[in-house]
Amino acid sequence: MSGTDAAVGPQPSAAASRTEPSRSLEVERTYDVEDDTALPDWTALPGVAAVGDAEVRQLDARYLDTEDLALARARVALRRREGGPDAGWHVKISAADGRHEWHWPLDAAPAPGDDGVVAVPEDVVGAVARWAAGPFLPLARIRNRRTAYALRDADGALVAEVVDDRVTAVAERRGTQTSWREWEVELGPAAPADTAAFFAAVDGAVRSVGGWPAASDSKLGRAISG
Repeated sequence: MSGTDAAVGPQPSAAASRTEPSRSLEVERTYDVEDDTALPDWTALPGVAAVGDAEVRQLDARYLDTEDLALARARVALRRREGGPDAGWHVKISAADGRHEWHWPLDAAPAPGDDGVVAVPEDVVGAVARWAAGPFLPLARIRNRRTAYALRDADGALVAEVVDDRVTAVAERRGTQTSWREWEVELGPAAPADTAAFFAAVDGAVRSVGGWPAASDSKLGRAISG
C-alpha cells in the first residue's frame, strides 16, 4: 500500500488534531463466489512465487451515517471495526485511484452499548466534518469470517493479499439481513508495476474457478441495498 495525498479526503480540524490518523491507499478488486468455490492457484499470477498460510480473522464492523445519508452520497464510509490487524475507527473515501483510508485506534471512544449506540470520537467527527456534522446513527453491522493469504515474490516481499470473506450483514434501518461470500485481492508494496496486467491475470484466475467480478464495490453498499 502507498500513502495518500494529504489534499485528498479528511482534513484535520483543531478538534481532530490531537490524534493524527494513519493513512493508506487501497487498490483492490472484489469478486463474488459461491459458498463451495475452491481457491485458484495464486502462484500463476505475475510476480507471485509463494502463498502464505491461511490467517483467520473474525471481524465485526459497525457503519454510521447521518439520517439523510450525507456520507454515503459523498462516497465516504465511517466505521468502527473490531478484530484483525487494523481494528479501529476508519474513514474510507472512494476515488479514481483506489480507496483512501484514515485509521484511528479503538481506544479513542467507548465500545458500543447494549442498545447498539456508537459514540464517535471527536477526532473522527472532525475528519468528516466537511461532509456531515452528525449526529451519526447506526447504518449497518457487518460481521465477517475472513481468511487471509499473503502472496509473496521470490524475495518474500508482499505482492498482494487475498482475503476469502464469508459475510453476514444487517441493514440497521430496515432490519434486513443478508449473507454472501466474496474474495478481495489488494495490492501490496511489491506489486508489479503493470497493475492492469496483474489484475487481468487475477480476473482470469477467478473466472477459471467459477467466480465473477462483484456486483457491488463495497460490503456496505451491498448490505444497505440488498
